[in-house]
Amino acid sequence: MTIHLDHTIVPVRDRMESARFLAEILGLTVKPNAGHFAQVQINDRLTLDFADDADPATRAGLHYAFHISDAEFDAVFERVNARGIPYGSGPFSHDDGEINTRRGGRGFYFREPSGHLLEVMTVPETGSAGS
Repeated sequence: MTIHLDHTIVPVRDRMESARFLAEILGLTVKPNAGHFAQVQINDRLTLDFADDADPATRAGLHYAFHISDAEFDAVFERVNARGIPYGSGPFSHDDGEINTRRGGRGFYFREPSGHLLEVMTVPETGSAGS
């Protein structure tokens, strides 16, 4: 049996605000009528289930990384820039305004409204050079 992550719960200050933010930035939608959660369907096997956290000040922000295509990367980068969201090249330099080119692809980090660190990265096709 192959094991796949089905969903994870993301503690946030405002579940709808954070779910809408991620959905808008990644070009996805928030699933309607998810009850206690605001769910974003990431792919056919994974949802992120945003839940209001009673005390967000007592927890550290979490990190979520997404492998995306070059075209999706360009669209996400454009939406992040259009909203004036600080971004950066690494987890400890997430506001340096740079894009990284590790492993031959492109990537950057940015924070969502509750402070979780999001990362998007491309994986180059075999034989292609990174930029």
